[in-house]
Amino acid sequence: MSQKQKVGLKESAYRPKPNEKYIPFIPANKVMPEFTGTSIVVGILLAIVFGAANAYLGLRVGMTISASIPAAVISMGIIRGILKKESILENNMVQTIGSAGESLAAGAIFTLPALFIWSKELGLGDPSFLRIMTISLIGGVLGVLLMVPLRKALIVNEHGVLPYPEGTACAEVLVAGEVGGSKASTVFYGLFIGSAYKFIADGLKLFPSEIEWEIKGYEGAAIGGDVLPALLGVGFIIGPKISAYMLSGAIVGWIAIIPMIISFGHMMDGPLYPASVPILELGYWGVWDNYIRYVGAGAVAFGGIISLIKSLPLIITTFKAALSGFKASLQTKEERTDIDMPMKYVVLGIVILVIIMMFTPLVPVGIGGALLIAIFGFFFATVSSRLVGLVGSSSNPVSGMTIATLLITAIIFKSMGIEGP
Repeated sequence: MSQKQKVGLKESAYRPKPNEKYIPFIPANKVMPEFTGTSIVVGILLAIVFGAANAYLGLRVGMTISASIPAAVISMGIIRGILKKESILENNMVQTIGSAGESLAAGAIFTLPALFIWSKELGLGDPSFLRIMTISLIGGVLGVLLMVPLRKALIVNEHGVLPYPEGTACAEVLVAGEVGGSKASTVFYGLFIGSAYKFIADGLKLFPSEIEWEIKGYEGAAIGGDVLPALLGVGFIIGPKISAYMLSGAIVGWIAIIPMIISFGHMMDGPLYPASVPILELGYWGVWDNYIRYVGAGAVAFGGIISLIKSLPLIITTFKAALSGFKASLQTKEERTDIDMPMKYVVLGIVILVIIMMFTPLVPVGIGGALLIAIFGFFFATVSSRLVGLVGSSSNPVSGMTIATLLITAIIFKSMGIEGP
Protein backbone atom coordinates (compact mmCIF):
# COMPACT_ATOMS: atom_id res chain seq x y z
CA MET A 1 0.00 0.00 0.00
CA SER A 2 1.39 3.38 -0.98
CA GLN A 3 1.92 6.22 1.47
CA LYS A 4 -0.83 8.18 -0.29
CA GLN A 5 -3.26 5.30 0.20
CA LYS A 6 -2.31 5.00 3.86
CA VAL A 7 -2.93 8.72 4.37
CA GLY A 8 -6.29 8.39 2.61
CA LEU A 9 -7.36 5.62 4.96
CA LYS A 10 -6.09 7.45 8.00
CA GLU A 11 -7.92 10.64 7.11
CA SER A 12 -11.20 9.00 6.14
CA ALA A 13 -13.73 9.55 8.89
CA TYR A 14 -16.05 6.68 8.04
CA ARG A 15 -16.04 5.39 11.62
CA PRO A 16 -16.56 8.73 13.34
CA LYS A 17 -16.16 9.33 17.02
CA PRO A 18 -18.55 11.64 18.87
CA ASN A 19 -18.23 15.25 17.65
CA GLU A 20 -15.44 14.26 15.27
CA LYS A 21 -14.98 16.52 12.26
CA TYR A 22 -15.84 14.99 8.92
CA ILE A 23 -12.84 14.54 6.64
CA PRO A 24 -13.73 13.03 3.26
CA PHE A 25 -11.62 10.30 1.66
CA ILE A 26 -11.67 12.30 -1.59
CA PRO A 27 -10.80 16.01 -1.11
CA ALA A 28 -13.76 18.27 -1.88
CA ASN A 29 -11.84 20.22 -4.53
CA LYS A 30 -10.60 17.14 -6.41
CA VAL A 31 -12.31 16.54 -9.78
CA MET A 32 -13.00 12.88 -10.65
CA PRO A 33 -15.49 11.08 -12.94
CA GLU A 34 -18.77 10.69 -11.07
CA PHE A 35 -22.06 11.26 -12.92
CA THR A 36 -21.09 9.30 -16.04
CA GLY A 37 -22.93 7.12 -18.54
CA THR A 38 -21.29 4.04 -17.05
CA SER A 39 -22.40 4.84 -13.50
CA ILE A 40 -25.96 5.65 -14.62
CA VAL A 41 -26.45 2.49 -16.73
CA VAL A 42 -24.88 0.12 -14.17
CA GLY A 43 -26.78 1.85 -11.36
CA ILE A 44 -30.15 1.51 -13.12
CA LEU A 45 -29.54 -2.20 -13.83
CA LEU A 46 -28.65 -2.83 -10.18
CA ALA A 47 -31.68 -0.77 -9.05
CA ILE A 48 -33.95 -3.07 -11.07
CA VAL A 49 -32.31 -6.24 -9.73
CA PHE A 50 -32.20 -5.18 -6.07
CA GLY A 51 -35.63 -3.60 -6.27
CA ALA A 52 -37.14 -6.89 -7.44
CA ALA A 53 -35.15 -8.92 -4.90
CA ASN A 54 -36.17 -6.67 -2.02
CA ALA A 55 -39.79 -6.64 -3.12
CA TYR A 56 -39.80 -10.44 -2.84
CA LEU A 57 -37.92 -10.44 0.47
CA GLY A 58 -40.13 -7.74 1.96
CA LEU A 59 -43.36 -9.47 0.98
CA ARG A 60 -42.04 -12.71 2.45
CA VAL A 61 -40.48 -11.66 5.77
CA GLY A 62 -41.76 -8.09 6.21
CA MET A 63 -38.44 -6.25 5.92
CA THR A 64 -35.98 -5.20 3.24
CA ILE A 65 -32.19 -5.33 3.19
CA SER A 66 -30.08 -2.34 2.21
CA ALA A 67 -28.77 -2.71 -1.33
CA SER A 68 -25.97 -0.18 -0.89
CA ILE A 69 -23.22 -2.60 0.11
CA PRO A 70 -23.87 -5.37 -2.48
CA ALA A 71 -24.36 -2.67 -5.13
CA ALA A 72 -20.99 -1.16 -4.18
CA VAL A 73 -19.31 -4.57 -4.35
CA ILE A 74 -20.79 -5.40 -7.77
CA SER A 75 -19.98 -1.90 -8.99
CA MET A 76 -16.32 -2.38 -8.05
CA GLY A 77 -16.31 -5.72 -9.86
CA ILE A 78 -17.69 -4.13 -13.05
CA ILE A 79 -16.02 -0.69 -13.11
CA ARG A 80 -12.70 -1.61 -11.54
CA GLY A 81 -12.43 -5.27 -12.49
CA ILE A 82 -13.94 -5.44 -16.01
CA LEU A 83 -13.74 -1.86 -17.32
CA LYS A 84 -10.36 -1.24 -15.59
CA LYS A 85 -11.42 2.20 -14.38
CA GLU A 86 -10.48 3.63 -10.98
CA SER A 87 -13.06 6.08 -9.67
CA ILE A 88 -14.50 5.78 -6.19
CA LEU A 89 -17.04 8.50 -7.02
CA GLU A 90 -18.41 6.47 -9.95
CA ASN A 91 -18.74 3.46 -7.66
CA ASN A 92 -20.49 5.63 -5.09
CA MET A 93 -22.90 6.91 -7.75
CA VAL A 94 -23.69 3.32 -8.80
CA GLN A 95 -24.46 2.19 -5.25
CA THR A 96 -26.57 5.31 -4.69
CA ILE A 97 -28.71 4.64 -7.77
CA GLY A 98 -28.78 0.90 -7.04
CA SER A 99 -29.96 1.42 -3.47
CA ALA A 100 -32.79 3.65 -4.72
CA GLY A 101 -34.43 0.54 -6.20
CA GLU A 102 -34.48 -1.08 -2.77
CA SER A 103 -35.85 2.07 -1.13
CA LEU A 104 -38.66 2.43 -3.64
CA ALA A 105 -39.50 -1.27 -3.34
CA ALA A 106 -39.81 -0.86 0.44
CA GLY A 107 -42.21 2.04 0.02
CA ALA A 108 -44.28 0.14 -2.54
CA ILE A 109 -44.60 -3.29 -0.92
CA PHE A 110 -45.86 -1.87 2.38
CA THR A 111 -48.56 0.25 0.71
CA LEU A 112 -49.61 -0.90 -2.77
CA PRO A 113 -50.83 -4.39 -1.74
CA ALA A 114 -53.55 -2.56 0.23
CA LEU A 115 -54.90 -1.22 -3.08
CA PHE A 116 -55.27 -4.75 -4.41
CA ILE A 117 -56.98 -5.94 -1.21
CA TRP A 118 -59.38 -2.98 -1.10
CA SER A 119 -60.13 -3.18 -4.83
CA LYS A 120 -60.98 -6.86 -4.50
CA GLU A 121 -63.27 -6.28 -1.52
CA LEU A 122 -65.04 -3.36 -3.24
CA GLY A 123 -65.23 -5.14 -6.61
CA LEU A 124 -63.32 -2.36 -8.41
CA GLY A 125 -60.74 -4.54 -10.17
CA ASP A 126 -56.98 -4.49 -9.70
CA PRO A 127 -55.14 -1.14 -9.85
CA SER A 128 -53.65 -0.42 -13.26
CA PHE A 129 -49.92 -0.48 -13.92
CA LEU A 130 -50.15 3.24 -14.74
CA ARG A 131 -51.62 3.98 -11.29
CA ILE A 132 -48.93 1.94 -9.52
CA MET A 133 -46.18 3.64 -11.53
CA THR A 134 -47.64 7.11 -10.88
CA ILE A 135 -47.94 6.58 -7.13
CA SER A 136 -44.41 5.15 -6.90
CA LEU A 137 -42.95 7.96 -9.02
CA ILE A 138 -44.67 10.74 -7.05
CA GLY A 139 -43.71 9.14 -3.72
CA GLY A 140 -40.10 8.62 -4.78
CA VAL A 141 -39.57 12.14 -6.11
CA LEU A 142 -41.37 13.70 -3.13
CA GLY A 143 -39.14 11.75 -0.74
CA VAL A 144 -35.99 12.91 -2.52
CA LEU A 145 -37.09 16.55 -2.49
CA LEU A 146 -37.97 16.41 1.21
CA MET A 147 -34.53 14.95 1.97
CA VAL A 148 -32.58 17.79 0.32
CA PRO A 149 -32.94 20.29 3.20
CA LEU A 150 -32.38 17.50 5.73
CA ARG A 151 -29.01 16.40 4.33
CA LYS A 152 -26.89 18.97 6.12
CA ALA A 153 -29.00 18.84 9.27
CA LEU A 154 -28.95 15.07 9.73
CA ILE A 155 -25.86 13.89 7.85
CA VAL A 156 -23.27 16.66 7.85
CA ASN A 157 -24.08 18.39 11.15
CA GLU A 158 -24.85 15.12 12.94
CA HIS A 159 -21.64 13.44 11.79
CA GLY A 160 -20.13 11.68 14.78
CA VAL A 161 -23.48 11.74 16.60
CA LEU A 162 -25.51 9.42 14.35
CA PRO A 163 -23.39 6.37 13.39
CA TYR A 164 -25.15 5.61 10.05
CA PRO A 165 -23.99 1.97 10.33
CA GLU A 166 -24.78 0.81 6.80
CA GLY A 167 -23.56 4.04 5.24
CA THR A 168 -20.36 3.63 7.23
CA ALA A 169 -19.96 0.03 6.08
CA CYS A 170 -20.66 0.98 2.46
CA ALA A 171 -18.06 3.77 2.62
CA GLU A 172 -15.49 1.32 3.97
CA VAL A 173 -16.31 -1.12 1.17
CA LEU A 174 -15.75 1.63 -1.41
CA VAL A 175 -12.50 2.72 0.23
CA ALA A 176 -11.32 -0.90 0.41
CA GLY A 177 -12.07 -1.34 -3.29
CA GLU A 178 -10.25 1.86 -4.17
CA VAL A 179 -7.20 0.92 -2.10
CA GLY A 180 -7.31 -2.75 -3.10
CA GLY A 181 -5.48 -5.54 -1.29
CA SER A 182 -6.79 -7.79 1.47
CA LYS A 183 -9.68 -5.52 2.46
CA ALA A 184 -11.24 -5.74 -0.98
CA SER A 185 -10.78 -9.51 -1.12
CA THR A 186 -12.48 -9.89 2.28
CA VAL A 187 -15.59 -8.24 0.85
CA PHE A 188 -15.78 -10.79 -1.96
CA TYR A 189 -15.10 -13.68 0.44
CA GLY A 190 -18.09 -12.55 2.49
CA LEU A 191 -20.20 -12.28 -0.65
CA PHE A 192 -19.25 -15.83 -1.69
CA ILE A 193 -19.85 -17.35 1.77
CA GLY A 194 -23.23 -15.63 2.12
CA SER A 195 -24.31 -16.77 -1.36
CA ALA A 196 -23.21 -20.34 -0.70
CA TYR A 197 -25.10 -20.46 2.62
CA LYS A 198 -28.25 -19.04 1.01
CA PHE A 199 -28.08 -21.59 -1.81
CA ILE A 200 -27.61 -24.53 0.57
CA ALA A 201 -30.32 -23.42 3.03
CA ASP A 202 -33.05 -22.10 0.74
CA GLY A 203 -31.97 -23.57 -2.60
CA LEU A 204 -31.11 -27.15 -1.68
CA LYS A 205 -33.24 -27.09 1.52
CA LEU A 206 -30.60 -29.06 3.46
CA PHE A 207 -31.59 -27.28 6.67
CA PRO A 208 -34.26 -24.72 7.60
CA SER A 209 -33.49 -21.00 7.52
CA GLU A 210 -36.39 -20.27 9.88
CA ILE A 211 -36.51 -21.70 13.40
CA GLU A 212 -39.16 -21.36 16.09
CA TRP A 213 -39.91 -22.93 19.48
CA GLU A 214 -42.97 -22.55 21.64
CA ILE A 215 -42.05 -22.16 25.32
CA LYS A 216 -43.91 -24.95 27.12
CA GLY A 217 -45.71 -23.98 30.32
CA TYR A 218 -45.69 -20.28 29.37
CA GLU A 219 -48.78 -19.72 27.26
CA GLY A 220 -48.30 -17.46 24.27
CA ALA A 221 -44.50 -17.20 24.55
CA ALA A 222 -42.21 -18.30 21.76
CA ILE A 223 -38.67 -17.79 20.57
CA GLY A 224 -37.23 -18.07 17.09
CA GLY A 225 -35.63 -16.25 14.20
CA ASP A 226 -34.69 -16.19 10.54
CA VAL A 227 -31.21 -17.67 10.21
CA LEU A 228 -30.11 -15.68 7.18
CA PRO A 229 -26.62 -14.41 6.34
CA ALA A 230 -28.10 -11.06 5.29
CA LEU A 231 -29.55 -10.54 8.76
CA LEU A 232 -26.30 -11.68 10.39
CA GLY A 233 -24.42 -9.15 8.27
CA VAL A 234 -26.86 -6.38 9.20
CA GLY A 235 -26.40 -7.21 12.89
CA PHE A 236 -22.63 -7.04 12.52
CA ILE A 237 -22.84 -3.73 10.66
CA ILE A 238 -25.15 -1.94 13.09
CA GLY A 239 -23.11 -3.19 16.05
CA PRO A 240 -23.95 -4.81 19.41
CA LYS A 241 -25.59 -1.74 20.98
CA ILE A 242 -28.24 -1.14 18.30
CA SER A 243 -28.68 -4.91 17.83
CA ALA A 244 -29.37 -5.18 21.56
CA TYR A 245 -32.08 -2.51 21.26
CA MET A 246 -33.82 -4.52 18.55
CA LEU A 247 -33.41 -7.81 20.41
CA SER A 248 -34.85 -6.29 23.58
CA GLY A 249 -37.90 -5.15 21.62
CA ALA A 250 -38.42 -8.67 20.30
CA ILE A 251 -38.03 -10.13 23.80
CA VAL A 252 -40.51 -7.68 25.32
CA GLY A 253 -43.01 -8.42 22.55
CA TRP A 254 -42.78 -12.20 22.48
CA ILE A 255 -41.96 -12.99 26.12
CA ALA A 256 -44.06 -10.32 27.87
CA ILE A 257 -46.73 -8.52 25.81
CA ILE A 258 -48.08 -11.46 23.75
CA PRO A 259 -48.46 -13.78 26.80
CA MET A 260 -50.09 -10.88 28.70
CA ILE A 261 -52.63 -10.32 25.91
CA ILE A 262 -53.41 -14.04 25.76
CA SER A 263 -53.91 -14.09 29.53
CA PHE A 264 -56.50 -11.32 29.08
CA GLY A 265 -58.20 -13.55 26.54
CA HIS A 266 -59.23 -15.94 29.31
CA MET A 267 -61.40 -13.14 30.72
CA MET A 268 -63.15 -12.38 27.41
CA ASP A 269 -65.74 -14.37 25.50
CA GLY A 270 -65.93 -12.39 22.25
CA PRO A 271 -63.32 -10.91 19.92
CA LEU A 272 -61.42 -7.70 20.65
CA TYR A 273 -61.03 -5.35 17.69
CA PRO A 274 -59.25 -5.49 15.26
CA ALA A 275 -59.32 -9.31 15.53
CA SER A 276 -62.50 -10.99 14.30
CA VAL A 277 -62.19 -14.05 16.58
CA PRO A 278 -61.58 -14.41 20.34
CA ILE A 279 -57.99 -13.90 21.50
CA LEU A 280 -57.58 -17.51 22.63
CA GLU A 281 -58.26 -18.69 19.06
CA LEU A 282 -55.57 -16.46 17.57
CA GLY A 283 -52.39 -18.10 18.89
CA TYR A 284 -49.23 -16.05 19.32
CA TRP A 285 -48.84 -15.28 15.62
CA GLY A 286 -52.44 -14.09 15.48
CA VAL A 287 -51.86 -11.83 18.50
CA TRP A 288 -48.74 -10.46 16.85
CA ASP A 289 -50.62 -9.79 13.62
CA ASN A 290 -53.68 -8.15 15.21
CA TYR A 291 -52.18 -6.30 18.18
CA ILE A 292 -48.38 -6.24 18.47
CA ARG A 293 -47.90 -4.59 15.08
CA TYR A 294 -50.04 -1.67 16.21
CA VAL A 295 -48.14 -1.43 19.48
CA GLY A 296 -44.93 -1.27 17.42
CA ALA A 297 -46.41 1.35 15.09
CA GLY A 298 -47.38 3.48 18.08
CA ALA A 299 -43.90 3.14 19.55
CA VAL A 300 -42.34 4.17 16.24
CA ALA A 301 -44.68 7.15 15.91
CA PHE A 302 -44.11 8.33 19.50
CA GLY A 303 -40.35 7.86 19.23
CA GLY A 304 -40.47 9.71 15.92
CA ILE A 305 -42.33 12.64 17.46
CA ILE A 306 -39.75 12.90 20.25
CA SER A 307 -36.93 12.61 17.71
CA LEU A 308 -38.50 15.29 15.51
CA ILE A 309 -38.90 17.66 18.46
CA LYS A 310 -35.24 17.15 19.40
CA SER A 311 -34.12 17.71 15.79
CA LEU A 312 -36.44 20.67 15.11
CA PRO A 313 -33.98 23.45 16.11
CA LEU A 314 -31.29 21.91 13.90
CA ILE A 315 -33.73 21.51 10.99
CA ILE A 316 -34.98 25.11 11.31
CA THR A 317 -31.40 26.39 11.40
CA THR A 318 -30.59 24.39 8.27
CA PHE A 319 -33.68 25.69 6.47
CA LYS A 320 -32.76 29.28 7.34
CA ALA A 321 -29.20 28.74 6.15
CA ALA A 322 -30.46 27.22 2.90
CA LEU A 323 -32.92 30.06 2.27
CA SER A 324 -30.44 32.80 3.17
CA GLY A 325 -27.72 31.17 1.10
CA PHE A 326 -29.39 31.65 -2.28
CA LYS A 327 -27.73 34.95 -3.17
CA ALA A 328 -24.47 34.10 -1.44
CA SER A 329 -24.14 30.84 -3.37
CA LEU A 330 -24.39 32.77 -6.64
CA GLN A 331 -21.53 35.05 -5.66
CA THR A 332 -19.18 32.60 -3.98
CA LYS A 333 -17.89 29.30 -5.27
CA GLU A 334 -18.92 26.46 -2.99
CA GLU A 335 -17.04 23.22 -2.62
CA ARG A 336 -18.44 20.25 -4.50
CA THR A 337 -19.55 18.47 -1.34
CA ASP A 338 -21.46 21.55 -0.05
CA ILE A 339 -23.67 22.15 -3.08
CA ASP A 340 -27.34 21.20 -2.68
CA MET A 341 -30.26 21.64 -5.05
CA PRO A 342 -31.48 25.27 -4.64
CA MET A 343 -34.32 25.48 -2.11
CA LYS A 344 -36.60 27.34 -4.53
CA TYR A 345 -36.57 24.33 -6.88
CA VAL A 346 -37.20 21.99 -3.94
CA VAL A 347 -40.24 23.99 -2.80
CA LEU A 348 -41.51 24.37 -6.38
CA GLY A 349 -41.19 20.62 -6.99
CA ILE A 350 -43.10 19.78 -3.79
CA VAL A 351 -45.90 22.24 -4.70
CA ILE A 352 -46.19 20.77 -8.21
CA LEU A 353 -46.40 17.21 -6.85
CA VAL A 354 -49.07 18.22 -4.30
CA ILE A 355 -51.14 19.87 -7.06
CA ILE A 356 -50.82 16.75 -9.24
CA MET A 357 -52.02 14.55 -6.35
CA MET A 358 -54.95 16.90 -5.72
CA PHE A 359 -56.36 16.69 -9.20
CA THR A 360 -55.16 13.53 -10.95
CA PRO A 361 -57.68 10.63 -10.87
CA LEU A 362 -54.77 8.18 -10.65
CA VAL A 363 -54.14 9.32 -7.05
CA PRO A 364 -57.68 9.82 -5.72
CA VAL A 365 -56.84 11.41 -2.36
CA GLY A 366 -58.36 14.85 -2.84
CA ILE A 367 -57.04 18.18 -1.58
CA GLY A 368 -56.92 17.17 2.08
CA GLY A 369 -55.22 13.87 1.32
CA ALA A 370 -52.56 15.53 -0.84
CA LEU A 371 -51.74 18.03 1.92
CA LEU A 372 -51.55 15.23 4.51
CA ILE A 373 -49.20 13.29 2.23
CA ALA A 374 -46.83 16.26 2.04
CA ILE A 375 -47.00 16.85 5.82
CA PHE A 376 -46.52 13.21 6.78
CA GLY A 377 -43.91 12.86 4.05
CA PHE A 378 -41.75 15.53 5.68
CA PHE A 379 -42.40 14.16 9.17
CA PHE A 380 -41.45 10.59 8.31
CA ALA A 381 -38.57 11.63 6.05
CA THR A 382 -37.10 13.29 9.13
CA VAL A 383 -37.91 10.37 11.43
CA SER A 384 -36.71 7.81 8.91
CA SER A 385 -33.45 9.69 8.38
CA ARG A 386 -32.66 9.64 12.08
CA LEU A 387 -33.62 5.97 12.35
CA VAL A 388 -31.37 5.12 9.41
CA GLY A 389 -28.63 7.07 11.16
CA LEU A 390 -29.16 5.04 14.33
CA VAL A 391 -30.00 1.49 13.21
CA GLY A 392 -29.39 1.44 9.46
CA SER A 393 -31.61 1.23 6.41
CA SER A 394 -32.39 -2.49 6.79
CA SER A 395 -33.72 -1.94 10.31
CA ASN A 396 -35.74 1.13 9.40
CA PRO A 397 -39.39 0.35 10.37
CA VAL A 398 -41.02 1.55 7.14
CA SER A 399 -44.10 -0.63 7.67
CA GLY A 400 -44.54 0.68 11.21
CA MET A 401 -44.44 4.29 10.03
CA THR A 402 -46.92 3.39 7.28
CA ILE A 403 -49.35 1.93 9.80
CA ALA A 404 -48.97 5.00 12.04
CA THR A 405 -49.65 7.30 9.07
CA LEU A 406 -52.74 5.30 8.09
CA LEU A 407 -54.15 5.36 11.63
CA ILE A 408 -53.58 9.11 12.11
CA THR A 409 -54.98 9.89 8.64
CA ALA A 410 -58.07 7.78 9.32
CA ILE A 411 -58.66 9.63 12.60
CA ILE A 412 -58.33 13.02 10.85
CA PHE A 413 -60.64 12.01 7.98
CA LYS A 414 -63.20 10.57 10.39
CA SER A 415 -63.19 13.73 12.52
CA MET A 416 -63.76 15.80 9.35
CA GLY A 417 -66.71 13.63 8.36
CA ILE A 418 -64.96 12.17 5.32
CA GLU A 419 -66.13 8.60 4.66
CA GLY A 420 -66.20 6.08 1.83
CA PRO A 421 -63.60 4.08 -0.14
